[in-house]
Amino acid sequence: MVIAAPRLHYTFAEYLRHEAESGDKHEYVAGLILAMAGGTLEHGALASAVIIALGTQLRGRRCRIFDSDARIRVRKSGNAYYPDASVVCGTLEVDTADPDSMINPVLLVEVLSPSTAEYDRGDKLVDYQHIASLRHIVHVAHDEHCIDVWARAGDSWAKTTYREGSTAELTAIDCTLDVTELYRDPLS
Repeated sequence: MVIAAPRLHYTFAEYLRHEAESGDKHEYVAGLILAMAGGTLEHGALASAVIIALGTQLRGRRCRIFDSDARIRVRKSGNAYYPDASVVCGTLEVDTADPDSMINPVLLVEVLSPSTAEYDRGDKLVDYQHIASLRHIVHVAHDEHCIDVWARAGDSWAKTTYREGSTAELTAIDCTLDVTELYRDPLS
């Protein structure tokens, strides 16, 4: 019996075919097709709270907010991700190889989970920072009432941490996120 070795590299076209045939979402990173972890109820509630807060403030403006079904393509690396939320202002631009991947978000949100926090704060953060249009990356903590906002200042990025009782400033889109309100659970 012959056992085939697992493939260690896929083209983006192969990834797109796989994604179209799969019932699950996968990210494409350095030629690998990575299954997305299932979310928890708290993860979904936090992502929804961010989308509602930003969507309300963006109403009537030339900006559109997307949920975790929107794929982002990083041109420099070729990687593709599904952030928990993303905002595009002005004109939506899509990847030439994939009309279902946007390439010009101004803001990306990742709700951190125990299994992905290190990756989201590390390699993925660095990759996101290569997106020319991107002005803010927001990390919503899973283990405390805290959000980190990475803001582009010219060619560099600066992180500001906001905790319970404070309000995060997202100056590039003229919006805020109230940390207390974001974590408020009306069911408890």
